[in-house]
Amino acid sequence: MNKVYWALVRGQWSEKQKSVQEPLKKITTKSGERLVITDREEGKKSCTLFSVLSNFKDCSLVEARPQTGRTHQIRVHTACQGHPIACDDKYGDREFDKVVKKVGLNRLFLHAKEISFFHPLSETTMRFEAPLQPELEVVLQKLGEQAMSQE
Repeated sequence: MNKVYWALVRGQWSEKQKSVQEPLKKITTKSGERLVITDREEGKKSCTLFSVLSNFKDCSLVEARPQTGRTHQIRVHTACQGHPIACDDKYGDREFDKVVKKVGLNRLFLHAKEISFFHPLSETTMRFEAPLQPELEVVLQKLGEQAMSQE
């Protein structure tokens, strides 16, 4: 199974950062909240491939292709690289969230763009794609306009 996601992350994601392979471990905090952390000793192997789609003034739109299927994998892998996803209430950055909320973002900017898999009965690859929601398109448009006005 192949999955493709788009995420708006804080800062400028480096074109050189092609993959994140931090092992992930589920934990429960004292208050009972479930989180996932990177843990090189006890974490489970995980890998996400990344590519930059667009750069804006304070953020980047990246494509993420998880190679393993761990809970919150993309969210934790972006955050541990210093690039949390916009409006991520568990692993995000409140100051960055304030910036993107000014351009109309009111939800986590993590979009399941595409899924494909081999169908065993038809013996063909099935591919499904979901367009970006209009409210997310508007956010990207406004970020692009801001970047152009800064030049």
